[in-house]
Amino acid sequence: MRRLLPALLAALVLTGCATGTDAVATGGDFEFVAPGGQTRIRYEPAKRQKSPVLSGDNLLEEGKTIKTSDYPGKVVVLNLWGSWCPPCRDEVDDLERVFEQTKDSGVQFLGIDLRDEIRSAAADFVRDHKQTYPSIYDPPGRSLLGLRGYPRNAVPSTILLDRQHRVAAVFLSKLTDSELLPVVQELAAEKS
Repeated sequence: MRRLLPALLAALVLTGCATGTDAVATGGDFEFVAPGGQTRIRYEPAKRQKSPVLSGDNLLEEGKTIKTSDYPGKVVVLNLWGSWCPPCRDEVDDLERVFEQTKDSGVQFLGIDLRDEIRSAAADFVRDHKQTYPSIYDPPGRSLLGLRGYPRNAVPSTILLDRQHRVAAVFLSKLTDSELLPVVQELAAEKS
């Protein structure tokens, strides 16, 4: 049974709406690996690794590209979601509340919509939930290829980048505003 637990956890990462495992940073750039079964990981400033620039087509403004480098010096909260994902529907209002509470302190949220083959379904999801921050429309998850090893099917998941756009936290599960807000506020209060 003990041998089956690691295999079961790995299988959860590989399925949609998964909770995943944990991440570690190695070398100069962030690289996701899953050694221990954690779903919520925080990195001390000295151990944070640089995120590559992530970019893709703006969901609501077809033909316009959005990239993390559009937000220099800001804390960037990346949320991987899909309109087809029940936990994503549960957390979207919480994410919007945290964005509204922190955007004036140098925080930018950026959604990455995955596996929504019908663009209008994803756009309707954003409008119906009155989501005010932008999202990348990326059904195949190509925008995440620069995050080596990151499970593109761990939906929902959230990646927090500090003001230098280093990975400061990874959450491989649905979040509530009470869980996310203190982490975002802490990162916004850090000196550059």
